[in-house]
Amino acid sequence: MKNKLVIGTRGSKLALWQANYIAHRLCQYHPGLEVTLKHIVTTGDKILDVPLAKIGGKGLFTKEIEVAMLRGEVDLAVHSLKDMPTELPQGLTLAAITEREEPFDALISPKYGTLDRLPHGAKVGTSSLRRRAQLLNYRPDLTVCDLRGNLDTRLRKLETEELDAIVLAQAGLKRLGWDDRITQQLPPDICLPAVGQGALAVEARSDDAEVLALVAFLHDEDTAAAVTAERAFLNELEGGCQVPIGVYGRVENGELVLDAVILSVDGAAALKDRICGAPAAAEDLGRKLAQHMYVTGGRQILAGLFARPTAGGGNNR
Repeated sequence: MKNKLVIGTRGSKLALWQANYIAHRLCQYHPGLEVTLKHIVTTGDKILDVPLAKIGGKGLFTKEIEVAMLRGEVDLAVHSLKDMPTELPQGLTLAAITEREEPFDALISPKYGTLDRLPHGAKVGTSSLRRRAQLLNYRPDLTVCDLRGNLDTRLRKLETEELDAIVLAQAGLKRLGWDDRITQQLPPDICLPAVGQGALAVEARSDDAEVLALVAFLHDEDTAAAVTAERAFLNELEGGCQVPIGVYGRVENGELVLDAVILSVDGAAALKDRICGAPAAAEDLGRKLAQHMYVTGGRQILAGLFARPTAGGGNNR
C-alpha cells in the first residue's frame, strides 16, 4: 500500500481548507501515511473579470487538476462537487463523496438581515445564474449584480461595491469559520441549491486501486445517493454553467426525495417538481424527474435560454 499521496488542489482559501481536511482525515485513518498538497491554477481562477456564464465550457475549476492527475503528477484531487462536470474525463472516477455539509445558500446583509427586508431595487451580488434567477423569481424588483472572486474577495466586495446583500454557499462560509456573517439561510422554497452543493468529491484515477482503497472510508452513502440523483438530473437536461437549474436531493426515512426547479434567466418563468423513490435508484430518479419536467414546461424555458445570449451574472453554481 502507498505511504505517500499528493493531492492536487486550487489555491483559494476554501480549496486549501478542503484539501487539508481530506489530508487530515487520511492521515488519521491511515497512521504513517504522508500526504502533501500541490497547488494548481485552473481556468476559472485565471479569468476573474468575466461572468462565468460568458466564458462557457465545463470543468473551469477542475480541468487542469485532472490533466495533472492523468499525467501522474498528483494522486487525487479534492473538489467542491458543485464545480465538477457531470461527465468525467476517461480514466478518472469519483472515488469518494463526503458527508454533505449544509447545502443551502446564505444571504449576507449586515444592514437589512433578510431577503424580505431588502428595500425595493436593492443591489444583491451573486456569481450564479441559478441564484440570480431564483432571487428575481421571488423578488423581481431586485437589482442583481455580478460578483466574481473567492469567498473572501466576495465578502470584501459587499462593502467596496456598495451592495445591499450578497448570496454565497453556506457550506463554504461554515468551513472557513465565517458563518457568523450569515444573516439568513435562504430556504429551499425560495432558492434551491446547485447540484452537489455542500459535498466534497475525491477524484482519482479509475485504475489506481491503492488510492481508491485508501479513500474509500470517506464515502457517505446517503450523500452519494442524493448527489447522484442531482447530477443525473442535470446531465439529462445537459445543463452547464449557462443554465439556471436548482436541484436538491436528500434521504429522509430511507427514501430519496429530489426537488428541482428550471428557470428563465430573469426568473419570470419557473417550473418546480419533485420525485421520491429508493436511494438505490438515484440515477434513474434524477433522469425521470428531468424527463418529466422537460415535457411539462421545461422544454420551453430551456429553448428560451439557448435562443438568446446568456445574461451576465455567473453560472449555475
